[in-house]
Amino acid sequence: MSRSEETAPDRAVSGSEAASTDAGAELRHALAQAAQRSGFGRVAPGERPTAQALWAAVGGVRGLVESLLPGFLFLVVYTITAEVTPSVLIPVAVAVVFVLVRAVTRSPIMPAVVGLVGIALSAGLALWSGRAEENFLLGFVINGVWLVALLISLAVRRPLIGVITALLTGDHAWRDDPAKRTVLTVTTWLWVGLFSLRLGVQVPLYLAEQAAALAATKLLMGLPLYAAVLWVTWLMVRAVYARRAD
Repeated sequence: MSRSEETAPDRAVSGSEAASTDAGAELRHALAQAAQRSGFGRVAPGERPTAQALWAAVGGVRGLVESLLPGFLFLVVYTITAEVTPSVLIPVAVAVVFVLVRAVTRSPIMPAVVGLVGIALSAGLALWSGRAEENFLLGFVINGVWLVALLISLAVRRPLIGVITALLTGDHAWRDDPAKRTVLTVTTWLWVGLFSLRLGVQVPLYLAEQAAALAATKLLMGLPLYAAVLWVTWLMVRAVYARRAD
């Protein structure tokens, strides 16, 4: 047997390992970029959070309008008319306008498209069932998925905030530092609390068929509560990473 024949399997194994390594590196890079684009990624761990960073995390004026106006219009229209059809179709029309405005102004269009899809699906559920409360069912599912993901991350001792922080900093040894591990676990529990609170308050209103009250609590427990928990998370993560940097 020739030398090239003897080493061919070894070369194949080496090539497979290299491809696997490259794929893993690409996946980590993609996840790191996603983490940087998230609200949490607006402030690097160890940096001082600012009002400007929080404003950017919620999308600025446009983000606030696109997040709050459809829900506010549902609340106003349903309170006045008690009719499902106009209450859910007017927010859909407004979401379409948001997409068109972004397209015309050559702004990133995907946030508005994602919002439109969510609003349209929710409206479809409400129209199909004839119940205004179904307009909020998709939101329950999304909150539930986040809650389950966070709880699983805690159960396997990989708190999600710690995972995201590692993607942002490259600090994959954070679990070996008791202070970092504690803070990142506690902040993950904060997000568990956010999603649990939303579901705990809103699901009973859904079951009681209180659509107007459900719309109002969703507005109050949506972006404002998200911004508050995000700010506390930034402060806690900064405290431990700034201290370690010193």
